[in-house]
Amino acid sequence: MSWLGAGIGAGIGMMIGGPIGAGIGAWLGHSAGRVKTAITQQQKAQTVFFVSLFSMLAKMAKADGKVSTEEADLINHLAKTQMNLDAEDRKAAREIFNNALNDDYSIYDYASQYKQVMQNQQMREMVYRLLFAVAFADQKLHHAEELILKEIPSHLGLDSAVYQHLKEEFQGQKADISECYEILGCTPDHSDEEIKRAYRKKCIEYHPDKIASKGLPEGFMKFAEEQMQQITGAYSTIMESRQ
Repeated sequence: MSWLGAGIGAGIGMMIGGPIGAGIGAWLGHSAGRVKTAITQQQKAQTVFFVSLFSMLAKMAKADGKVSTEEADLINHLAKTQMNLDAEDRKAAREIFNNALNDDYSIYDYASQYKQVMQNQQMREMVYRLLFAVAFADQKLHHAEELILKEIPSHLGLDSAVYQHLKEEFQGQKADISECYEILGCTPDHSDEEIKRAYRKKCIEYHPDKIASKGLPEGFMKFAEEQMQQITGAYSTIMESRQ
């Protein structure tokens, strides 16, 4: 099923500017017949997400000097299975990815602009999680990749604590109780009722339907579901510790 449908607006790249706008422009240069003059706000959000994601994935994959077979396989799996892209959209993803491999922008340039144009925090956290997935594709974290993962949360507008939490998750380590409180945005001083309210708020924020309404493709819901599992796990751990 085609994700982007009939295409994207011809003027969107110029309107956005910066690395994301340049990425859109490079994509359009290879997309004859896919361009239309008017798009909805949701289509615009999806386009920005699509270009930003595959551009940043390219920068992360190349961080240690080359794109490994494992990284390429993971990104192909993401496009085909998780995002449910059709052949034409997968071709577009490859064009955006390859363009970012060779452009003069840094991953931080993309992240900083994405923070400006994508106000939804959940979408920015989703991109960060996927950068982690690529970094760990070969089952080890290279120094250059780790530096990016430590530095990029500030450029994406995320709390720095998210780095340690995701690192432990990808390394298969169990989060300690302090990290569970951080996931819910609470402290041990909060009451059970306050923690429950925070948990319910997070569940609403990260519900797959909510994420989809902000521009995430339907075929990409697995990652929203994983975030929900983290939130539920953190809440369960906190409540069990209080018994």
